[in-house]
Amino acid sequence: MVTPRFIKNQSGPTLGVAEVPVLKIDGLYFKDMERTGTLLPYEDWRLPARERARDLASRLSVEEIAGLMMYSAHQMVPSLPGGPFSATYHGKSYEESGAKPWDMTDAQRKFLSEDHVRYVLAMYIQNGEIAARWNNEMQAFCEALPHALPVNISSDPRHGAAKTAAEFKTEAADTSKWPDGMAMAATFDPDLCRAFGRVVAQEYRALGISTALGPQIDVGTEPRWMRVEDTYGACPELVTDMARAYCDGLQTDPSAPENAEGWGSSSVSAMVKHWPGGGPCEAGRDAHYPFGKYAVYPGQNLDKHLKPFLEGAFQLDGPTGKAAAVMPYYTVSWRMDPSGQNVGNSYSKYIINDLLREKYEYDGVVCTDWGITQDPDAKIDSFGSRCYGCENMTEAERHLRILENGVDQFGGNNDIKPILEAYKLGCEKYGEKAMRERFERSAVRLLLTSFRCGLFENPYLDPEESVKTLGCKEFCEAGFAAQLKSVVMVKNNGALPVNGRKKVYIPGRTIRERKNFFRGLIGEQCIAGADRRNVEEFFEWTDSPSEADFALCFIESPLSDGYSEETGYKPIMLQYRPYTALKARKESIAGGDFREDFSNRSYFGKSNQAANEGDLDLVLDTRAAMPDKPVIVVVRMHNPCVLEELEPYADAILVDFGVQEKAILTLVSGKAEPVGLLPVQLPTNMDTVEEHGEDTPLDYCPYEDSYGNVYDFGFGMNWKGPIHDKRNAKYHK
Repeated sequence: MVTPRFIKNQSGPTLGVAEVPVLKIDGLYFKDMERTGTLLPYEDWRLPARERARDLASRLSVEEIAGLMMYSAHQMVPSLPGGPFSATYHGKSYEESGAKPWDMTDAQRKFLSEDHVRYVLAMYIQNGEIAARWNNEMQAFCEALPHALPVNISSDPRHGAAKTAAEFKTEAADTSKWPDGMAMAATFDPDLCRAFGRVVAQEYRALGISTALGPQIDVGTEPRWMRVEDTYGACPELVTDMARAYCDGLQTDPSAPENAEGWGSSSVSAMVKHWPGGGPCEAGRDAHYPFGKYAVYPGQNLDKHLKPFLEGAFQLDGPTGKAAAVMPYYTVSWRMDPSGQNVGNSYSKYIINDLLREKYEYDGVVCTDWGITQDPDAKIDSFGSRCYGCENMTEAERHLRILENGVDQFGGNNDIKPILEAYKLGCEKYGEKAMRERFERSAVRLLLTSFRCGLFENPYLDPEESVKTLGCKEFCEAGFAAQLKSVVMVKNNGALPVNGRKKVYIPGRTIRERKNFFRGLIGEQCIAGADRRNVEEFFEWTDSPSEADFALCFIESPLSDGYSEETGYKPIMLQYRPYTALKARKESIAGGDFREDFSNRSYFGKSNQAANEGDLDLVLDTRAAMPDKPVIVVVRMHNPCVLEELEPYADAILVDFGVQEKAILTLVSGKAEPVGLLPVQLPTNMDTVEEHGEDTPLDYCPYEDSYGNVYDFGFGMNWKGPIHDKRNAKYHK
């Protein structure tokens, strides 16, 4: 187990050291990372970060720079057999090896030492102490290697309150729980979003994480998109302000040295995604899959999707200036390239070089989305086929094309060989001097993120301090308060709040078999209505509708899929009952794939049904069983959905964009008042969804309920009725 030494400078950073010698010069301490006995520019923490990065980049071999260009596949800590991304320890499974949960896997040792990888994506982490010790093990391992290059650990979002069911409890690694994506947007409060970013930064650094793969600042103009729930909604102005605020909170260290431009040991680099905006995917189909690879612009609204980048993430109010990194989306931005090429965004010279690098002068890190350079799968209904438009190239040729466009890093690639092959191809095409210079440009950008975050001085953690920081009372209370602010009440005929310790009936749910994110099957699920322990803090539980004082129905927005191997393309549904698409386009805007002998991806006249159609029956059956008692419906809204089918049968409706169950119960019991506003429109029916433009904000007809309230962007209610305040006055259609 690694036990680093910590050496304090009276007027400078604390050094964390496990392997390299330390130099003392004029009473100050420096790490001798190159082991020369003299102080080199990249070792001198007094110099500007960019100067240090340039010096170090010039010293690295091509192989070492290629290592920086790779972003590891998802890492599990510990890596358990049978789970996703499983690995071995000294040739054995985790249980057989006797390894500690923070020990490095064989794969990690290999890609750190042989492939020179220094950007590592952490997925599952058992808890904060294990995360800190795993970080220390990797940092010491790399400190013993040439140049002592520290590891830069990253993470996808892990503070989302909606992901805190019992089976996912350890996935969040002890962090506080906050509203994320549309839930945060529903507060309409950029200042709260900035505070959230600051908490995320402190808890991430306690886990050893110094790069966040987010925020997701796509404008959520397409309500059927499976990732719309992770956006800040459909209003470009609100998304822009939220993006700017979050990146500021994440990156700006309040205690940063004066000459550090706001960067310090509690900074986390933001990798905003997804350039040039992943929102306008045709018919809501997602580009993780070849059947959803096209983004379309029927309204010619690319500028609205660029706004959160250009006026938000790239124009921060704080001293760090702009988000440190950008991730393009998988999509083919259909007919956006004047040259006529329809290729994935990272493969597009126009999207990356001409727009991002040259026109908008972005000089930070550009990292591809995960897994876009591998050869395509033979099946179009697959998870791993994202080299869109470049399927006929070799892997090395794909890497070279992406590098030519100005991309610096390849997400999800642990294999150095195709990058080195791309370098050789580039030398043949441009000459070795030009390719070396090209590699060094990326190296400087990549190293800069680690220098700015202080990793070269001290990448180590004190596990006890990490445990104290993670999920501390202050952060948890702030996160829960934010959750309460994010819930939107759209209907209340006097059923809410429920005062006193009343008896509540909460029916369970059934979801039919469906495909999961990785395109495997999820069998039929029977789900309890709620956690009885949570409920009994507020109310008395009863399994009998006749004995209950009121009912509480927890349901989800409709769950459906836009493609099947049997029927091909079909409508993604936002209603519960079976639906036939008679208003869909007869000819799709985009199309074409080497696995298909047609280009029209229309599903006109085809039908589909929601896997959770039973959620609607649950509400109707509860209404029938309790005709004279309040029925309160809570919709966990992944997508803006059609409430026409259930609204007349509900006395009150709460929209939950992602909070803990306890937050809903707190509001229902009247211990807090709902203040959230809709960051999207809720459509009146599927026809208006079919007729809208995927790239156009807030362009479909919102639902009007039985009381005359319109579920439009900015609508929400408190106990007195519809909310009219400075928030929905500032952000509106």
